[in-house]
Amino acid sequence: MNKGTEFKDGLRAAIPIGLGYIPIAIAFGILSKASKIPNTISIMLSSVVFAGSSQFVGVNMLTLGATTIEIVMTTFILNFRHFLMSASLSQRVDERTSKRFLSLLAFGITDETFSLASMREEKKISPYFQLGLNVMAFFSWNAGTWLGLLFGTALPDTLQNSMGIAIYCMFLGLLLPSMKKSRPILVVAAISMVIHSLLKWIPMFAALSSGLTIIIATIGAASLGTIFFPQGVED
Repeated sequence: MNKGTEFKDGLRAAIPIGLGYIPIAIAFGILSKASKIPNTISIMLSSVVFAGSSQFVGVNMLTLGATTIEIVMTTFILNFRHFLMSASLSQRVDERTSKRFLSLLAFGITDETFSLASMREEKKISPYFQLGLNVMAFFSWNAGTWLGLLFGTALPDTLQNSMGIAIYCMFLGLLLPSMKKSRPILVVAAISMVIHSLLKWIPMFAALSSGLTIIIATIGAASLGTIFFPQGVED
């Protein structure tokens, strides 16, 4: 396939992600508006930071009067998992891809685009397919932010409150088909959920941030997965 076709395939594959992002981004826009955050800052958060959990945390910290250093450090810890995701995908992207292009792809990787790309059956992922995934996710998130800032407060309270579950439904929609096809994916996903739940329920780990618990669960599940399934997901 040529570059244009691969890019379009990435756009089409990411449509469920885009549809899931829009209500969450609207919720972010509503929260920013309600917190008296200037629209320009909210828009810059979505276009430059482009990390949902960090944006919600950032708005809350701005409202509480946190310092710049506190916000930067919290965001760094919360999103440290992106180093792992980028490193993992870099092993599957065509090795002829330039470092500049890889940097562009790394910026656009999210939990959802990483999940979708990782579950592809091909051993090598086209950088233009990944770019299509990222572009769809990026513009959907930013469009949702604009909608939230412009019209979000006009929505009924029940609809505003329900938007928070959309991203979980989207994750299930991405994960369940692969779990049905592959026993290793099912087992590794279950292990990661167990580890993450234990870190949340055991009092001694209560001080860990959400980002750090996700990193620990990811590394733990992946490590056990390599032990249980050394042949890979084809088992």
